[in-house]
Amino acid sequence: MREVAPGLVFLGWLGRTIWSAWAGAAGLCCLTAAWQAGHEFYGSFILPSPLEALEALAALIREPTFAEAAKETAKRSAAGFVLAVGFGTIAGAIAGYSFAAMRLMRPIITVVLGVPPIAWIVLALVWFGSTGGSAIMTVVVAGLPISFAGGLEGVVTRDRALDAMARSFGASAWMRFRTVTAPHLVSYLFPAWTTTAGTAWKVTVMAELLSNSGGIGGELATARALFDIPRVMALIVAVVACVLATEYLLIHPLRDWLGRWREAGLPWGVKR
Repeated sequence: MREVAPGLVFLGWLGRTIWSAWAGAAGLCCLTAAWQAGHEFYGSFILPSPLEALEALAALIREPTFAEAAKETAKRSAAGFVLAVGFGTIAGAIAGYSFAAMRLMRPIITVVLGVPPIAWIVLALVWFGSTGGSAIMTVVVAGLPISFAGGLEGVVTRDRALDAMARSFGASAWMRFRTVTAPHLVSYLFPAWTTTAGTAWKVTVMAELLSNSGGIGGELATARALFDIPRVMALIVAVVACVLATEYLLIHPLRDWLGRWREAGLPWGVKR
């Protein structure tokens, strides 16, 4: 029975995930319908139809150079995402325990958020040149404040009464963080990480487009120069697909795994 239980738990999670995907699929269908309506109004030269974009995407995938470009963009995006999430989350959590650090860091984060990503890209091109470092640096600067805010709010809004109760029972600082603060912190981190993941892909492609440093952004720059609008739309669809895959195949499963403790307090059969 012990060997079957984990498999049943996984099948239950997979079934709930597939069932909940219908709502997201309906939203994508509505977006596709709006896209088709725009195509009917403006024509293929301004806005190719979804079918034309999918045909261009199928042709694009068959090109050997596209796989290398996508891999290059994915590596840069992943590197920037990991650095932004790592440093931002740790700094935000530490600042949440110190009122002085929180008051000191919040204006700095606001200033960093106020600078447009395009400005960071220009500075990164001056500092790093037309290399992958400019894209990674821009992703870190654009995504770190979001993870910082999530870590900060998660720690600041923790239940201090539970923390005091755990301290009264002799729990160490690490045990209090692991059992009291961390579960609450997760609910603030994953929305921030999801936003950071989308920002990482968008900013990476933007930096590659402006620096002409290869990747999907380089392919997009070439298609723009040739006025190949279907190819441009196909590349945009490819980037959106990568963002959705990152969110629903990586971040959401990790969130569900770390948030299993929430189901213990729900009545039988009641799910989020």
